[in-house]
Amino acid sequence: MAFESLTDKLQNVFKNLRGKGRLTEEDVRTALKEVKMALLEADVNFRVVKQFVKSVEERAVGADVLNGLNPGQMVIKIVNEEMVALMGSETTEITLQPGKAVTVIMMCGLQGAGKTTTTAKIAGKLKLKGKKPLLVACDVYRPAAIKQLQINGEKQQVDVFSMGENHRPVNIAKAALEHAEKNGHNVVILDTAGRLHIDEEMMAELKEIKDSVTVHQTLLVVDAMTGQDAVNVAKDFDEKIGIDGVVLSKMDGDSRGGAALSVRAVTGRPILYVGMGEKLSDLEQFYPERMASRILGMGDVLTLIEKAQQNIDIDEEKEKQMAARMKKGKFDFEDYLESMKQMRNMGGLSSLLGMLPGMGGKMGDLESMVDEKQLAHMEAIVLSMTPAERQNPKLLNPSRKARIARGSGVDISLVNRFIKQFEQSQKMMKQIPGMMGGKKGRGMFGGLGGMKFPF
Repeated sequence: MAFESLTDKLQNVFKNLRGKGRLTEEDVRTALKEVKMALLEADVNFRVVKQFVKSVEERAVGADVLNGLNPGQMVIKIVNEEMVALMGSETTEITLQPGKAVTVIMMCGLQGAGKTTTTAKIAGKLKLKGKKPLLVACDVYRPAAIKQLQINGEKQQVDVFSMGENHRPVNIAKAALEHAEKNGHNVVILDTAGRLHIDEEMMAELKEIKDSVTVHQTLLVVDAMTGQDAVNVAKDFDEKIGIDGVVLSKMDGDSRGGAALSVRAVTGRPILYVGMGEKLSDLEQFYPERMASRILGMGDVLTLIEKAQQNIDIDEEKEKQMAARMKKGKFDFEDYLESMKQMRNMGGLSSLLGMLPGMGGKMGDLESMVDEKQLAHMEAIVLSMTPAERQNPKLLNPSRKARIARGSGVDISLVNRFIKQFEQSQKMMKQIPGMMGGKKGRGMFGGLGGMKFPF
């Protein structure tokens, strides 16, 4: 996960600051040297790091901070605020034309950045907002690029306009706009061709499209895993054709995350979205304050709640029933299967835990604790039970457990251990009824659509 190493290092710096009753200017400067090194190792642009540290130091060595009751916390607060400012402070949306006017969005980027997939992801988001997007296949060079866009468009239930590989991209764009106006599409998204590197031919083609068609938004997709190179690509594209915003793809990968902290400062262009997975639903709005919170290990509960609301299809009455069952420790293995389904839709257990405060810098520990293969075994055990056994675990006598072990392909000891852990989790739920509180039963679990973690 991006920022894992940076988060871990910053957490150590902050831990040392919190441990001091009073701070001296030397304490602050020593801490900021460590912050500087952590940022540079995360591949943040050197000039950006230099200005960031300078801004934090100017605020942190003031008398109000050093003589305050919690100087360590004040420094952390300042670092958080400066990091938010670095990434743009405010969330930026794609600017759409008012009324029935057609908005034309041109997607661009290097080959391999995930541009075509991101194009379909954005179309899906706009459709959810009530728009009628049209995807346009302008990449006539990469083998199977058109087919990929058509498949993704079908998955998103969005129309795709294509003229094949024997037409110039500029003519395809013009024809697509006419098609959109005739068929009631109010957003046209042009999936242009990428190259392995920036070249004059590529830029000339993009300029020709912008000269021939009124493009309202030019969005650049960059691979977050390329680190500082992503920032350089963004700068080149902005200087040569002009971009309105950036989408960072592959932020769920093993990237150092420096691009997210550098793009806005270097180019002046906002980050609009971040790709957090390969599924077409894995595209998150970029919130600077939430990203800063994640980086500093403070969690991202708002995004966690939004994921639950978007991915869990459960009505209000059923949610109340599930919350009540959990409160009484009455949930069964059928509920367990439902919870597993819900967590997969939301990115998996380790992804969810990583959004909780204090867990951001412990993704390595989380991944070792959350064994996906082990979870698969547990699910196989439950699926090997009869419906009656799932609904009434008390039926599980030794002979039934032996049959379940054979059916799931695991040792009987694992079946026994899993059932025992499940019973313990039921007892634990009875002891924490306060976590189920809140308006209309929407507490920690009710507020997540009845989602339950498997124990």
